[in-house]
Amino acid sequence: MPVFTHPDGTQTAYDSVGAGPLLLLIHGAEGTRRSFGRLVPLLSDHFRVVSYDQRDCGETQNSAAIADLERLSDDASELLAALDGGFGFVFGTSFGGRVAQALAIRHPERVKRLALGSTWAVPRTLAELNGNVAAEVGKLRAALPASAPQLAEYFFPSDFLAEQPAFRQHFAKAPIRSERSERRGKAVGRATTLEASQITVKTLLLAGGSDRLVPAELTEAMKLDIAGSDCVVLGRLGHVGYIQSPQQVADQLILFMADASNKETV
Repeated sequence: MPVFTHPDGTQTAYDSVGAGPLLLLIHGAEGTRRSFGRLVPLLSDHFRVVSYDQRDCGETQNSAAIADLERLSDDASELLAALDGGFGFVFGTSFGGRVAQALAIRHPERVKRLALGSTWAVPRTLAELNGNVAAEVGKLRAALPASAPQLAEYFFPSDFLAEQPAFRQHFAKAPIRSERSERRGKAVGRATTLEASQITVKTLLLAGGSDRLVPAELTEAMKLDIAGSDCVVLGRLGHVGYIQSPQQVADQLILFMADASNKETV
């Protein structure tokens, strides 16, 4: 397992698979790089796919007492700077989409093109935009593992869970609450002064048509914030479409990124 050491001593665990243009994957609030396990093989024939664990997630250590969106975006920038070329394509999902937005705002030189999945525009919080659902999900997370089947219903559509009942236990092995997870929770909930309208790189928005946690209209609304952005709504997909139907998400990313590569060679 490769490890990158940041100037403050934090050690970021990451994986690098495949060859070609660099594509950085940024996971959600309580996820890890392992959550992209079904997506990476579909992308690695086209890209050098790098996925990593954010501070206080997975196998990444955190030397700081606190972190915020700005610090997390700086971590992504420092990792990219250490990789060949120093910049690449970026795909962030859910809270990782907010980290990706901050990265594109604070370090646009690191981002060739930006794809944002099932996320919402900075600076507003999900509690502001979908408060009842955000509160219920918070309660269910606190009650894991017993609440895993109920929590899964907010991340996967009901028809998918009926067809694939094993995914009802998807969250059953989530890490237990700890000082580390509490610190991560505070990082996710911190406010920011960044604005999505500050993003200048070409951006693709991917929304799940059956997403209960971040309804498609919240992701679609980002078109008004990010000049020149495009949005694709993937009909039956829920919040974690890259797990539910990784091929659909991979196809969109490959098309979007390949378009950039083709334009460079014209």
